[in-house]
Amino acid sequence: MDAFAHILVRGNENGDCTQSTCPVSESVYGYRPNLGATLFFLIVFALSGCVYLWQGVQTKTRAFSIAMVLGAVTEVMGYVAKLLLWNDPFSDTGFKMSVVLLTFAPAFYAAGIYYTLKHICLTFGANFSRLRPANYTRIFIACDVFSILLQAAGGALASASSTNSLLLAGDDVMIAGLAFQVFTLVVFGLLAADYGVAIYRNRRELNPATVELRRSLRFRLFVVALWVAYFAILIRCAYRVAELAGGWNNNPILQTQDLFIGLDSVPVALAAVVLNIWHPGWCFPKEQQNVSHMMEKLESGSGSEEMRV
Repeated sequence: MDAFAHILVRGNENGDCTQSTCPVSESVYGYRPNLGATLFFLIVFALSGCVYLWQGVQTKTRAFSIAMVLGAVTEVMGYVAKLLLWNDPFSDTGFKMSVVLLTFAPAFYAAGIYYTLKHICLTFGANFSRLRPANYTRIFIACDVFSILLQAAGGALASASSTNSLLLAGDDVMIAGLAFQVFTLVVFGLLAADYGVAIYRNRRELNPATVELRRSLRFRLFVVALWVAYFAILIRCAYRVAELAGGWNNNPILQTQDLFIGLDSVPVALAAVVLNIWHPGWCFPKEQQNVSHMMEKLESGSGSEEMRV
């Protein structure tokens, strides 16, 4: 019976521990979430999501705004889970919510970033890209959705597991989803960098219809903000792969709150806020998007695609 109990001990991540019977160090995360930091990031993501919703209505950037609002809502719910863990570090509900929600929330922000490269290519010139601009959206959003599904499925399996084998299987699925997301981000970054090199080499042959836009300070700052958001999400995803790969027992990465704040909370919040400030709907004014869309129709021979981001 002792051996059987050992096998099933992970069915409840905290075992039989409660606040009255065990020290906080015996909880899954090994610490009580910092209340100030948790409230701060909850408020940041809540405000960011509201701003994205308002910006989406104002600029009619439907797809981009949906992705960013979903990311903000999921992050807010994840920090609500952190509040539950602050109240009770052994909260099973708090643990399950934090595992699932905070694991795949940044994938929505990655999706928003993927949407923008198409319009950047149309702005500088589609002929310098290795892919047709529309394919950036199709390919990378499909990969992002796949990684979200893997992470969500793995998180649900791990949080609902009744045996250690199911818990480990859920961990493996989550890690696979995160690893695939990192791979997708790296490939996207390489293609974006390759395109940047191409437009630099052909800087005298760029799209003449978008000269004013390309020279504007807001557009240049938007490109910088996009790279900042990209690297922030990439750093966070790499951290989460390392965190989950260490398992749930005696994992120094999982049980170090400063690492979570510095390599998860801060990068994701930075990505969200910089794209609030330099929103693509403002950096691609409607008249400039019309020009870009005309170039896309000439490139593809079809006018059926959506103009907006």
